Amino acid sequence: MNRNRPHDERRQWARLPLAIPVFVRSRDKGGKELLEFATALNISATGALVAVRRALPLSSQVLLEIPSVPLASASLLPKSCRNLRAKTVWITHAATYQLVGLRFSHALLNGKSPRAPVRRKVVSSV
Repeated sequence: MNRNRPHDERRQWARLPLAIPVFVRSRDKGGKELLEFATALNISATGALVAVRRALPLSSQVLLEIPSVPLASASLLPKSCRNLRAKTVWITHAATYQLVGLRFSHALLNGKSPRAPVRRKVVSSV
């Protein structure tokens, strides 16, 4: 089977190849809170690929915090998400870092589907 064909793609949401600095909060086996400055290499509505130095166990809960500058008139701007709860779903170990696939607890698009809206037949009133 050729895995490069488009219909073999299982992802529901497109990935954006953005290098975003993030803080990754997690806990070690003893329950001690860990904080690491890392890089999200790509992101979608339901997950992210993050490069971290510290090994994270599979299925561990993490919190991604996207640093941003505080804005004085934030009430005029649309609400944005800076803290994202996620779970590690896969890990690839390298020499000095790990690539971690994360799945967000909640999709970033408030449940909106990437699929086209359902078209309904329009009935004439005549």
